[in-house]
Amino acid sequence: MRLARKGYRVLVVDRAMFPSDTVSTHVLQPLAVAALARWGLIDRLTATGCPPIHTYTFDFGPFTISGAPGTKDTPVAYCPRRTVLDKLLVDAAAEAGAEIREGFAVEEILIEDGRVVGIKGRSKGAATVTERAQVIVGADGRYSLMAEAVRPEQYNEKPPLLAAYYTYWSGLPMDGRFETYIRPHRGFAAAPTHNGLTLTVGGWPYSEFETNKKDVEGNFLKSFDLAPEFADRVRGAKREAPFAGAAVSNFFRKPYGPGWALVGDAGYNRDPITAQGITDAFRDAERCAIALDQAFTGARSFDEAMSEYQRDRDEHVLPMYEFTCQLATLQPPPPEMQQLLGAIHGNQKAMDGFAQMNAGTISPAEFGAIVAAAQVPS
Repeated sequence: MRLARKGYRVLVVDRAMFPSDTVSTHVLQPLAVAALARWGLIDRLTATGCPPIHTYTFDFGPFTISGAPGTKDTPVAYCPRRTVLDKLLVDAAAEAGAEIREGFAVEEILIEDGRVVGIKGRSKGAATVTERAQVIVGADGRYSLMAEAVRPEQYNEKPPLLAAYYTYWSGLPMDGRFETYIRPHRGFAAAPTHNGLTLTVGGWPYSEFETNKKDVEGNFLKSFDLAPEFADRVRGAKREAPFAGAAVSNFFRKPYGPGWALVGDAGYNRDPITAQGITDAFRDAERCAIALDQAFTGARSFDEAMSEYQRDRDEHVLPMYEFTCQLATLQPPPPEMQQLLGAIHGNQKAMDGFAQMNAGTISPAEFGAIVAAAQVPS
């Protein structure tokens, strides 16, 4: 969409037919909402009836921290179904002038003299075709065919830490809240989504993955019993879908090379516990489009523009990556963090800062400055 709006010829191929679903955390954090606003698409999302989320709550058992996740300009988050969000984005790309081929399977990445030059693939029931381009962008997820073909450097790697599953319920109103429950070796959350449904997601340490997947529903509901009031609310609701889930590795990949680039989970993946995937993918798309435009116009060399894209990505996401991986262990907070959380309880500015840090609106360092300014004991 961004490149097509600048007048470039863009071909988008996807094996899916839209609308289609995919395993996802769903959450559009406030910074992702701000991106949709910049792109002129936020009104399309709100028109679908997706309820806004104005409050994040974190129930630690002895106390709950409740705060606003966004800023004055972008105060809310959303939790849209991917059947809605992805269709909206694909339509916007088509309207911008991109050629869209749905139901198209890429079979091979074409490489000549060490440079990616095109793809081979086909639509269902059709003959294989070859398409060539100046740059091929792999926005094809953590099992990226592009990454498999070019084998980029991989770094900051961590193994799977958490096994997470989710489903949808009717009759579980959230009143504009994204609720998170933190218990020893368990974490679960709930947020409102489309059609009056509520998304619930829960997880346990990866070491329990093989055992617990034998009875996902039973173990899922058993986790809720650690928060009795929430469990009672769920018992009064109706599950409307099967469970979906995943356990993912954590890594960074070099996101560019001769004739190719990576965005989103293809270039950088982290555990879903902080629900940053869509926000990061939006940022990648925006920054990658800027870098490619600079390269295509000759304002900068390809390597110079794309290396800045990589540096900008890594510097921006690394603090959240480390924070995410720590949370995904589901270990109890260390004593000093427990003391801090207890101290900010009741201080609204500090609680807003904690919600904003978890949303990715501000960095952990900025949250620390808020705590210091609020004179909360640390």
